[in-house]
Amino acid sequence: MAILKEILLLFMERTQFFLDLLIQHIVLSAISIAIITVIGISLGVLMSGNKALANIILAVTNFFYTIPSIALFGFLVAITGIGAKSAIIALVIYGLLPIIRNTYVGLIEIDPQIIDAAVGMGSTDLQLMRRVRFPLALPVIFAGFRNMVVMTIALAGIASFIGAGGLGVAIWRGITTNYPAMTVAGSLLVALLAIAADFILGLLEKRIGGIYHEN
Repeated sequence: MAILKEILLLFMERTQFFLDLLIQHIVLSAISIAIITVIGISLGVLMSGNKALANIILAVTNFFYTIPSIALFGFLVAITGIGAKSAIIALVIYGLLPIIRNTYVGLIEIDPQIIDAAVGMGSTDLQLMRRVRFPLALPVIFAGFRNMVVMTIALAGIASFIGAGGLGVAIWRGITTNYPAMTVAGSLLVALLAIAADFILGLLEKRIGGIYHEN
């Protein structure tokens, strides 16, 4: 109970400090999520038409996924320097696997009879993707997107270790100054941000699923 009181007091006394870190964290995560979404969906669509390419890309993304985050951050610092640039690159690399995999799986698991019917009606490849394949795969794609968003928000907490800011600053400061309340406060805000994002995306996912079943 004592540490909870200390955390609440910390939030009240240093509201602006935590608010600034929260905004930094949201911006860093949002930029990374936007880049991941564009690259991930594009690669997933490209992979759906080429199994050999799909195997290569999945193998590469799986490999990067096995690299410890701290090691990857440290490696990138030597190349792109300290700051947000290295953090965003690392977050993008880690976030690609869920969205790529779900986009690919969602597109290739569509009932072939539906595809044949659309082709028989004269749909071009572009029309087939825009009007048939992508809408049908959207629930699966969105599930991967939701997983990626939560993971990216959580992982962005490490970005402060290379000078990128965010809520990880509070966590790191608490660790280095032996101030547990600061560490817990930063960790709590990261968790709450991730939970809030997951809750909102969960509502959207249900909405998308409802539209999908209605159609």
